[in-house]
Amino acid sequence: MSRRIALTLAAMALLGCGEKPAQKPVVQVSTPVSVNTVDATSETWPQLYDAPGTVQARVSTVVSARFMGYVRDVRVQIGDRVRQGQPLITLDTRDLDIGSRKSVAAREEVKTAIPEADSAVAAAAANLDLAQVTFGRMQELFRKKSISNQEFDEASAKLKAAQAAYGMAQARRVQLNSRLSQAEEEVRATEVARTYAEITAPFAGVVVAKGVDVGTLAVPGSPLLTLEREAGYRLEAPVESRVATIRPGQPVQVLLDGADKALEARVTEIAPSVDPASRAYIVKIDLPAGPNIRSGLFGRATFELGSRRVLAVPAAAVVEHGQLQSVFVAEGGVARARLITTGAKSKDGMEVLSGLEPGEKIIFPLPRGLADGAKVEVRP
Repeated sequence: MSRRIALTLAAMALLGCGEKPAQKPVVQVSTPVSVNTVDATSETWPQLYDAPGTVQARVSTVVSARFMGYVRDVRVQIGDRVRQGQPLITLDTRDLDIGSRKSVAAREEVKTAIPEADSAVAAAAANLDLAQVTFGRMQELFRKKSISNQEFDEASAKLKAAQAAYGMAQARRVQLNSRLSQAEEEVRATEVARTYAEITAPFAGVVVAKGVDVGTLAVPGSPLLTLEREAGYRLEAPVESRVATIRPGQPVQVLLDGADKALEARVTEIAPSVDPASRAYIVKIDLPAGPNIRSGLFGRATFELGSRRVLAVPAAAVVEHGQLQSVFVAEGGVARARLITTGAKSKDGMEVLSGLEPGEKIIFPLPRGLADGAKVEVRP
């Protein structure tokens, strides 16, 4: 009995000290990612030149008063659209009214003096006729020695006095005519000045600046409002060394601040002298009509100045990580991330300045989750 127990205990001890059989390691084999590739190719691209500029209205005007007066009414605000002839500002005309009444009174005064002057001319003419007849008689008698020298001289003097009186009467009448014309001109001038009290829009446009309020003293030449004609804007861009290669009529692409699409435009004018502020020639580019175009907007004009050879890859093949840019190159069945330096960008392509050689296989389009070192299989 004790021997059986001993054997049982020995068997249990052997089982407790036994080792489990070793397991073989599991080897994970990754499946290659099927990809397409394109070659990094040398292409001919247009040589582009960018110039920043500012949008300006082709037609703008500063509205000011033609006479001094206080502003009685302002009917517009900045941003209002106005039509041609629309009233904008009304000036106080009380001083003009006083001047108008004075000029009318002066005209009426001259008119009342005209009948008296006409009568004076008629009387002087009658006296002159009498003096001429009398002198003729006295001259005949003097030839016949029938009167003395004294009597003849007196008749001659009366004739000269009558002639002078007639001339003076006529001169006064002419003066009245001149005074009447002057008075009528003054009346017309005051009437015209009264029309200037209602300042209207010279053309249809937008109010872009306002420097007047009710009660302000308007002075001739002082700006009250600034208007710009709608649908008439251009980009004015300073251009330095490349101005010799730009010509009027040349097509230009303009991208305005805040816009997601470039505008097709044309060069209309190149300033013949250097702008003292920018030390460059100002190139003026007419812009097509658009609802969101306003003066003061920043824009960038892109001029095409010939062509050049570049190494290009699809823009969508470039991966950006902050300031770093890279592409995946298929090398020996493995995807390798290659850092590159890029330059200009076209509609679908990206210029590569360094990091690639022509003919290298660029993985495009990029599979989701592709990493450096991943196995790839290039589709034929």
